[in-house]
Amino acid sequence: MKIPTFLVLLLGAMATAPEQADLRQQKILFDSDRDGNSEIYAMDPDGSNEERLTYNEASDGGPAWSPDGSKIAFGSDREGHAEIYVMDPDGSNPRRLTRTLTGGKDSAGPNWSPDGKRIVFASNRDRDIPDQAENRELYDIYAMDIDGSNVRRLTDTEGFGSDNPDWSPDGKRIAFDFRPAGANREIYIMDPDGSNLRRLTQTRYESSHAVWSPDGKRIAFQSRREGNMDIYTMNADASTVRKLSNTPDGLSLNPVWSPDGKKIAFGSTRDGNMQIYVVDSDGSDLRRLTSNRARDAHPDW
Repeated sequence: MKIPTFLVLLLGAMATAPEQADLRQQKILFDSDRDGNSEIYAMDPDGSNEERLTYNEASDGGPAWSPDGSKIAFGSDREGHAEIYVMDPDGSNPRRLTRTLTGGKDSAGPNWSPDGKRIVFASNRDRDIPDQAENRELYDIYAMDIDGSNVRRLTDTEGFGSDNPDWSPDGKRIAFDFRPAGANREIYIMDPDGSNLRRLTQTRYESSHAVWSPDGKRIAFQSRREGNMDIYTMNADASTVRKLSNTPDGLSLNPVWSPDGKKIAFGSTRDGNMQIYVVDSDGSDLRRLTSNRARDAHPDW
């Protein structure tokens, strides 16, 4: 029996779509200086099948999957200072998105809106930079279209600045770090247009790098609230804080949720140099994914 043409096309689309949608389930991105300078790599969730994606004499890092797994945003100083780029999942077809003025001005830390139409990032493009060593403290949060157009400044903070933005799964909120002048760094949220700013964490010690769980109900973050930098989770309203890592002799940083929300990957120096680990979202079953003498950091799942 001959299958109608429209049914053949439909079956083909159904076979292709899950493969694309599952790409983020299949690979964890990270950056590493194992080959000399910082480059972007991918690996399976169990740490196997590592693959180098970028080959550049400059530093490439901070990779972020697009929601459909078809693109990777990342930061690079290949133009002499930090800018935002996007590339295909195999590392091909890199395109520069931001055009930040030089003279100590940078753009970094890209993250995607849940519909894949906008990218939020941190930059000091509109700041007066009195001391280049303080650049990172003078960032604000911006958003742009995925082709680099329609850049909009979302925060205009006095004193120290904002960093590490992450868009909520429902698209209604953006979490980010903010360090006011004379205060410690804490986690805040705002609406996507920069309005309705609210502070989430209130501790005597640093809390930063908030990332939403896939269902939007919880937030993973890093904090020094018990002395050492460790990974925590909390409800989206900052209640029910749970400590996931215990790193008395090092740092645990940059958490990211698995697409199904059951696990959290992060970087840690718990065994010496910075490597990638994964833990169940309740803090159990900690496993090391990478193992080499170089630095492996900034995972994205």
